Amino acid sequence: MGYGRSGARPLIIQLNTSTLPSNPVTPAIDGFIFDLDGTVYLGEAALPGAVEGITELRRRGKRILFVSNKPLEPRAAYARKLSRLGIPAAPEDVITSAFVLGYHLARTEPHLNLYVIGEQNLLDELRGHGLKVMNEFSEQSALEVIEPRGVDAVVVAFDRTLDYRKLNTAYQALRQGARFFATNADKACPMPGGAIPDAGGTIAALEHMTGRKLDLLAGKPSMLITQVALQRLELPAERVMMVGDRLETDIYMGQQAGMATAVTLTGVSRREDVARLAAPPDFVIETLAELPRIVSHDLD
Repeated sequence: MGYGRSGARPLIIQLNTSTLPSNPVTPAIDGFIFDLDGTVYLGEAALPGAVEGITELRRRGKRILFVSNKPLEPRAAYARKLSRLGIPAAPEDVITSAFVLGYHLARTEPHLNLYVIGEQNLLDELRGHGLKVMNEFSEQSALEVIEPRGVDAVVVAFDRTLDYRKLNTAYQALRQGARFFATNADKACPMPGGAIPDAGGTIAALEHMTGRKLDLLAGKPSMLITQVALQRLELPAERVMMVGDRLETDIYMGQQAGMATAVTLTGVSRREDVARLAAPPDFVIETLAELPRIVSHDLD
């Protein structure tokens, strides 16, 4: 069966029901890419089944990688958080949209002068890759037309410090022909008790005002982050499963790459959302604890 490939017949298995077959389909999966927020944890707590499911997959020798669209923390911080929650991880086990953007630009266009709508971690990440991040044009009034001298590209990210100065500067630079990049395009970031606005709204506002579209998206569901993830796992896409709670990013990315896909209902997606899709994920699970039951027991 061609999991995740265009034209393949999707398989929806509800593993928490009493109708679970005694021998569920077990694709030959050697690696897993996990989204974080809404999939592995929410806020400062591991989601039900996450520790047990990932621990069992590792016991079987499966390769594990964690991927986040959030550009707010360095990879080491995500690794420490996972370890604190009972899922031991090193920085090398995590990739973020900020890391992917810096990694890519450092290898393809290291000469660009970047104006960034983003928080301090993103600035540090990009500079850590040897890229030039421009300072604010603070000598100019934020309430007037800002002259964005020397800006080659605008980078938009999840930014909880977004203000009119940043929006105005990015707008002026894009109008003058600067390139248009983004770490991620999520509409909202899940939080305990609900969600908060993410980078998607900022991108949409700038696209609407300027008539421009993004030139490059680093995070999910772009193929750029997919390529980096598969390089880290050292596995072909057909032997990897993408697991996440977002159909429009996590699942879509996995399907585009030819991976098996599993949506967990611990985050933003619901069964009715899956039912509306023309190309649903291969598996629908209630928690990550169910994953070991749908993959092969090749090391048991």
